[in-house]
Amino acid sequence: MPHRAREPFAGRFPCHVTLKVRRGVPSLRSGKLVREFERSLTSLRQQRSECRVVHYSLQKDHLHLIVEASDREALGRGMKTLGTRLARAVHRVFGRSGGVLSDRYHLHVLRTPREVRNALRYVLLNAHKHPRRPSPDGRPDPASSGRWFEGWRGRGRVPEAGLDTPMAVARSWLLRSGWRRHGLIDPSDVPSDGSRSNQA
Repeated sequence: MPHRAREPFAGRFPCHVTLKVRRGVPSLRSGKLVREFERSLTSLRQQRSECRVVHYSLQKDHLHLIVEASDREALGRGMKTLGTRLARAVHRVFGRSGGVLSDRYHLHVLRTPREVRNALRYVLLNAHKHPRRPSPDGRPDPASSGRWFEGWRGRGRVPEAGLDTPMAVARSWLLRSGWRRHGLIDPSDVPSDGSRSNQA
């Protein structure tokens, strides 16, 4: 990705962040890697960082995050820390060394309730896009934070994020409740690239 200026944002806006890994890195969807990654998220949450990971999904060669940060610098520090922890987790699980991330992160600032809903749908249901994965059956993707998401349509109460989970509690109005004005999310939906977070 060209090293152009980052998209500006204010702390009241959540962000959709995408990180890609280098070729040759084993699939991030390994159960062991998911558990290591979630332990890293738990550690970050307990540090009460200015950059908070509220939702995530791991795909074979990239990961999606919904994050909140107090400012651009806090986001940069948080992504650097998270990238380092992800690399260490990959090295521990797969017994490898060397670089893990392939590029700088891609950022999209979410400024409206619809953008936030689109981003949540895209991130939490991203595994449904891939034809080699099982067809959607309404169960949350085990390589995502969908297990703690309370905005599924037709599902009972789930564990609250921020207690015994790796996920931080959303602080922004948009991510706490604002997105819900456009409806809860069907857990068996299949998002398309056209539903990516930058569609308002």
